[in-house]
Amino acid sequence: MTTSVSISFRRSEVVAALAMGCVALMMLGLQPALLGTLIEQRRISMEGVGIVAMGEIFSLGIGVVLAEKLLPLHRIRPVAIVGCVLLAAVNLLTLRVHGDAACTAVRVMAGLLEASLFWITTIVIVRSREPDRLAGIFLTVQTLTQAFVMFAIARLPLHFLGWQAGFVVLALVCLLPLLVSYRLPGQVGSHTDAIMPSVVSLRGFFALLVPFAHMSAIGTLWAYLEPLSRNAGVIGRNADTLVALVLLMQVVGGSVAAMAVRRWRIMPALAFSAAIVAVIGMAIHRLPSPSPWGFTALCAVLGFVWLFQLPFHIRLAFDIDPRGRIALLAPPAQLLGSGFGPLAASFSVHGDDVQRIPLIAAGFAVCVVVALLLVKYRAPSGNGRGVLAGGEHIK
Repeated sequence: MTTSVSISFRRSEVVAALAMGCVALMMLGLQPALLGTLIEQRRISMEGVGIVAMGEIFSLGIGVVLAEKLLPLHRIRPVAIVGCVLLAAVNLLTLRVHGDAACTAVRVMAGLLEASLFWITTIVIVRSREPDRLAGIFLTVQTLTQAFVMFAIARLPLHFLGWQAGFVVLALVCLLPLLVSYRLPGQVGSHTDAIMPSVVSLRGFFALLVPFAHMSAIGTLWAYLEPLSRNAGVIGRNADTLVALVLLMQVVGGSVAAMAVRRWRIMPALAFSAAIVAVIGMAIHRLPSPSPWGFTALCAVLGFVWLFQLPFHIRLAFDIDPRGRIALLAPPAQLLGSGFGPLAASFSVHGDDVQRIPLIAAGFAVCVVVALLLVKYRAPSGNGRGVLAGGEHIK
């Protein structure tokens, strides 16, 4: 599977681009722990945590689309350097602000800077020879990096940094890609119509609803993992370790997906993973309190399914439009879903009551199945099967 605009990047160029993406998405993996710390320090409220999470993720997703339109493809090295330095500064600035509005504003700034780095990763993946497989590899490496940083925050003796340790470590990590920025590709093509983002059809719109709804479900549970784990009896350093466990299970899921994305049928794989997320949401809602081991097991399965389904989003997008226009919008759709879920769920939170959160996540997961049916049956076909843009059949 290749795009109409594909480039043979050197391995060092790919590694450098993936490093930028690892930093860009680092906060998404650390959100439960770091935002939980801000709640404990009364920097943000329980009602506002969903808005703070949404603000950063929304700006990241929208920022990637804007970057594809506005940032110069021949200057990605300077973009990377400036983005890394400013992102580290904004992460430290987060420690100085108080209140939901101020924190949301700062994290929106962080999201836009993260978007400039993730844009570099996205254009390299989409323009590569095997974009779906490279996406699976990136997601696995990116999550493994998140797990390593989360484990370091949870277990290393960083008490001298106080409650600020998480954001200080995050800021330092943001500077590490500067070491490989000079290895980024000097040329990644041009802003041609062949690769310019475009939904191109109603079928393409429904295809983007799949990652949007999928990540709305998972993002809802992830943003509220800290209060949900507390209700289940997982507290203190065990809560931070739980986050690291979920990230490690994402690595397992992403590894399986990288091997299976070319072999397994798209529709059953995505529908099955959505069904599992729905079951997880309903099971968490019905768990007795406390139930730390049951909650941990459900979170581990959630981590596996999370990264397992993401490469299939890319493959679905390329099957709908082999030119890669929809695929370029799939990562932003995933990110926007990750932000929309917590935002929608925040309206159901009253004080410390987060009991409705798992049910809302389950509802989003059901929407994934509906979107898949729309993708399959909205395509014109005489025999009832969905026909792809290139004359192939969606399976």
